[in-house]
Order: sequence, then structure tokens, then C-alpha cells
Amino acid sequence: MSDMPEQSEQPARPSATDRRRERRPVSMLGYLLRDGGTSHVIELFDLNYGGCGIRTPVELTPGEIIKVTVVDRGSIPAEVRWYEAGRAGLDFSPVETGREPVPRSAERIPVEIEAILRGRGRPSYRVQVLDLSPTGCQVKFVERPREGDRLSIKFEFMEAIEAEVLWADSRTAGLKFENAIHPEVFSLLMERLASE
Repeated sequence: MSDMPEQSEQPARPSATDRRRERRPVSMLGYLLRDGGTSHVIELFDLNYGGCGIRTPVELTPGEIIKVTVVDRGSIPAEVRWYEAGRAGLDFSPVETGREPVPRSAERIPVEIEAILRGRGRPSYRVQVLDLSPTGCQVKFVERPREGDRLSIKFEFMEAIEAEVLWADSRTAGLKFENAIHPEVFSLLMERLASE
């Protein structure tokens, strides 16, 4: 996607150049929720893992923290990076209050691998796995899941595993496997991953 502004309709945003490089054009309706509980209908016109561009009927203030909701895709906190003439750029990684740690039944091992994730009734896509244990893992998501969602995740050399989303923040999610990976199978998986 070009870094050049779209004719006169798109205002120049030099500070957002790097963020715009990987954004893809979209046309999605959603809602923004401001502090105090007021909500407004918005349109997302571009999107990537780190943020989006929106058309908004209300003036926003750079630095303001809002929540963006898109039907069937969940909600995510965002920081307003810029606002101009009914458009705004949002960053999905604002400073967030820390979530309560989820107790783990097994130690997570940091990894740098990919897996295939699929939500029920949705197409599958590749995700980056950040850590792994026989009972669960942490992934960087493409579409933000909701707590309680049921997914399947498939690692190379293995059949797909059913999992539940225990938590999700602005970029990652924690999955708990429905059935723990057998210790010997897990050891074999880690050996194969280490040899790649």
C-alpha cells in the first residue's frame, strides 16, 4: 500500500508513516466508546495489527484512550494518535492497566514458532506462538478473540488441539488446551522445533 495520502480526502500524517505501510484498506462499521460511556458509530478505513484509521462523527483528542468495537470481532482499547477533519488514527497498544495473572498448571517455555489457528465457523490463519506448555500457549492474534471463545490450534507434526481463550489483551491471547499434550509427545514436539 502506498504511503502517499489519498488525494485531498486523506490528510497528511507524517508521524504515522511507518504505521501506514502495513495497513490494508477495509470498510468496517464499528463503535467507539469514550470515557464516560458515550458511544459513536465509526467506520474503519484501514487496519493492521497495531492500529487503524477511522472516520468519526466526533472530534477526538490525541492521547485520548477509547475502546473500539466491531461486531463479531470483539473490542480493543486504543489510543488516539492523530485527528483531522473527521478522521483519526488509532494505536492498539495504549498503556493498559495490568490484567490479573492467570494461574498456570505448567511452566511455559518461550518459543518462536508458527501454528494454524481456527475459530469455529471461521477460516484458519497462521499465528505466532510466543510460549508453549503441555496445557496451553500464548499467541499473537490476527483477529482478536474473546475470553471464552473455543478455537483449534495446530502445530506442525501434530493434530489440531481444541482450546479455550482464557484472556486477550491488545495484541496477544492466552489459550488453554482442552486436553493437555502428553508429556512424551510434548518433549518430541520441542525436540523437533529445536532442530529446525
